Amino acid sequence: MKIFQILRIKIHRLKNNTALKQKLYDIIFESDTPAGKAFDVVLIICILLSILITIFDSLISQILWLKHTLIVLEYFFNLFFTAEYILRLYCSPNPKAYAKSFFGIIDLLSILPMYLGFFIHSARYALVLRSFRLIRIFRIFRLFSFLEEGQLLLDSIRNSFKKISIFFLFVLILAISLGTLMYMVEGHVPDTQFTSIPNSIYWAIVTITTVGYGDIAPVTGAGRFFSGIVMLLGYTIIAVPTGIFSASLISFSKKRSKRVCPNCGKPGHDDDAIRCKYCGSELEKK
Repeated sequence: MKIFQILRIKIHRLKNNTALKQKLYDIIFESDTPAGKAFDVVLIICILLSILITIFDSLISQILWLKHTLIVLEYFFNLFFTAEYILRLYCSPNPKAYAKSFFGIIDLLSILPMYLGFFIHSARYALVLRSFRLIRIFRIFRLFSFLEEGQLLLDSIRNSFKKISIFFLFVLILAISLGTLMYMVEGHVPDTQFTSIPNSIYWAIVTITTVGYGDIAPVTGAGRFFSGIVMLLGYTIIAVPTGIFSASLISFSKKRSKRVCPNCGKPGHDDDAIRCKYCGSELEKK
């Protein structure tokens, strides 16, 4: 009983140790200090090494001693990332907010596959999800211009998402219709590969997207003629979502480049911006 009481007291003190939390926060979450930058660089090196180990592990199956070595290294890195995730939760001012954030979810997903691998062997190869954690490199080297361009892409995707979704639904209906028609044309032929409507829909999707696996092919003249029409149709369809996204990207680029700060002279401010994002000066009202 005394042991449990001592442990409870120590855990309580650890939870309320604000000085330790602040020190860990400065190292783990901040990259302005030498210790914080060093930690982030070590973290990225570990991420890269763990990804390479996972990839090599899938290639090496004959050399048992090397395979066992790689597995041990995988466990080592996973324990390191698990400890890092727990420390992030511990020193974060708002652990729930961190756990629900983009980086929090990615950090959790990067350590779960190893533990799931005890039940599902192939699950541990999902450790390559750790590559998403390399996004932290933007924070380390302060590549804010890249982050701004990334935000521009996200805004463009968000703006064109509804149009692309409607277009996707149209293509899906078209693939179902073309697959059904092809089944009507080729389904009665002896030894046909179009044995069912789902098979024919699969052929239609492969043909429209110009992938062309060649595992299902028509044999009749009518079927080949119909295939030619679907192939030509596929080229015209592929260009549509690209055009929608490009138009949205150009639109957002124009919106950003119109407004110029009267103080620092830098462009790239949104229409609803009140202050300059570079120097903080008040922008002219539109």
